[in-house]
Amino acid sequence: MLARRLLPALLLTAALAACSSDDKLTQVEKPVGTLYNDAFTEMHDENYRRAAALFDEVERQHPYSQWATRAQLMAAFAHYQNLKYDDAIVALDRFIQLHPGYENVDYAYYLKAICYYEQITDIRRDQKMTELALDSLNEVTRRFPGTPYAIDAARKLQLARDHLAAKSMEIGRYYQEKKIWNAAINRFRDVIDRYQTTTHTPEALERVVECYLALGLREEAVKAASVLGYNYPDSEWYRDAYSLVNNGRTAPDSDSGNSRGWFGRAWNSLSPF
Repeated sequence: MLARRLLPALLLTAALAACSSDDKLTQVEKPVGTLYNDAFTEMHDENYRRAAALFDEVERQHPYSQWATRAQLMAAFAHYQNLKYDDAIVALDRFIQLHPGYENVDYAYYLKAICYYEQITDIRRDQKMTELALDSLNEVTRRFPGTPYAIDAARKLQLARDHLAAKSMEIGRYYQEKKIWNAAINRFRDVIDRYQTTTHTPEALERVVECYLALGLREEAVKAASVLGYNYPDSEWYRDAYSLVNNGRTAPDSDSGNSRGWFGRAWNSLSPF
């Protein structure tokens, strides 16, 4: 993963002394190079908790050195490697506040986003982390366009949006099953309005058609169906919606020279729902 690959390469610097072999962290004053080297060795050996503590010692003992700034970012990275996401985020927020113009601040923003992204849970649970990941990934793409971090963040943004859309779909289906039609429509509309580039949009439109028909709102159902047919003429959801509003008739083949079909004409004559 990009988050784990790039930071050591960016911040690795030749060490000035041999590594400590003590298992217990002591606060003995040491030259900055020795201390930083000890911390980096612990990172290499995957002793992430100790590495974070040693990087903190670099800053404590040598707060005005160039190593102190690097050590702050490396301490956050060590927490991340140790799956201590909350500690990493706190350290990254502090780093960003103290060093907004640092050459690797783009990585700090990116790593913060990844800390949220890797905590995204399955759609049956609360999606607060997904929302936070979405906000942080958006910030990376906005602040650092064209960078490797922004490119990767853009990919993950789509996955995060798809995840949130899936959550809304799950809730919408639940309300639909319970025949709480208006609540179901609101959830499906949330997908259509906020996550229209995700894979869930065709199903959301078709289910809106079902709910409107259940409420006896045929005109609204036709409007929703027209949007579905105009944008997704080859989908299974289009064929289902067409059948629902056309008394069981089969949708015309989109390859027949009338690819937008009847719903395409409806799109031009009916205002969006």
